Amino acid sequence: MYRIGVDLGGTNIAAGLVDETYTIVCKKSIPTGAERSSEAIVTDMASLCRAVLAEAGVSLADVISVGVATPGAANHDTGVVEYANNLPFRKFPLADALSAHLDGKKVYIENDANAAALGEAIAGAAKGTAKSVMITLGTGVGGGIVIDGKVYSGFNYAGGELGHMVIEHGGVPCSCGRLGCWEAYSSATALIRMTKEKLAECEEQGRRTLLNDYCSQDGRVTGRTAFDAMRAGDEAAKEVVKKYLSYLETGLVNIVNIFQPEVISLGGGVSGEGQSLIDAITPEIHRQRYGGDLFVGTEIRIATLKNDAGIIGAAVLGMAF
Repeated sequence: MYRIGVDLGGTNIAAGLVDETYTIVCKKSIPTGAERSSEAIVTDMASLCRAVLAEAGVSLADVISVGVATPGAANHDTGVVEYANNLPFRKFPLADALSAHLDGKKVYIENDANAAALGEAIAGAAKGTAKSVMITLGTGVGGGIVIDGKVYSGFNYAGGELGHMVIEHGGVPCSCGRLGCWEAYSSATALIRMTKEKLAECEEQGRRTLLNDYCSQDGRVTGRTAFDAMRAGDEAAKEVVKKYLSYLETGLVNIVNIFQPEVISLGGGVSGEGQSLIDAITPEIHRQRYGGDLFVGTEIRIATLKNDAGIIGAAVLGMAF
């Protein structure tokens, strides 16, 4: 038996046929066309699901359920997307709408970050654990909480927005409207901002830095610029990375102290630094966490499913409810 997982994004829609071992048998993607109507997007989602089935030579009758990882506040009990800021969903019955296009097949929905966290918990970096958290360090800071195999999203299905806890009172403005959110200090966007600020500071001081060289090499400042220059021994880059990691550690310690998960998995662009990132932040997290070394601590890991986390997490939603 199979399940279908759909990862609905503001730019692309990806769908995958997932087997009983949580392996993606076949995967396809198409542009979302987020400026279109909700119904048009759902029609394309259904067509993509059928295209995946056709390529794999599998019948819809062999599919147990379909799951959708969607941006926004997704009510997994009613199948309604209450609100998604980059899609035309306003109290939109996504599950029922997609089911109607798929011969009444049961459809489940969940917030995309939550679905990715579920994917990592079932088949990725947190596999085999009962309590885990996934943090995505990309354009923003996404969060997903899994407790005993189920996503925790609060009474109103809008919980898990871990990137919007304030770690710097009166700090940098965040896209959510608050000041000093963790997202404004630990996202890839924040790292790029810090790198640009250091470049401006070095230029003003007449200080030589390899940050300029790596910026010219890439054609722009990226989330890799400071890390690459740091590895080359540049002092200014070391200052940027040290500052960025201190904020990242602060947020992760908060999560450890609140949830005490067995594993926190890190995904998103910054997680591309791999094990060196884990090695850099783990000692300070263990030092700062409540209780110190008096009891077993949370393990920080790099997420392993990459872009497939949302598809696999969506596919298994029927198992989680």
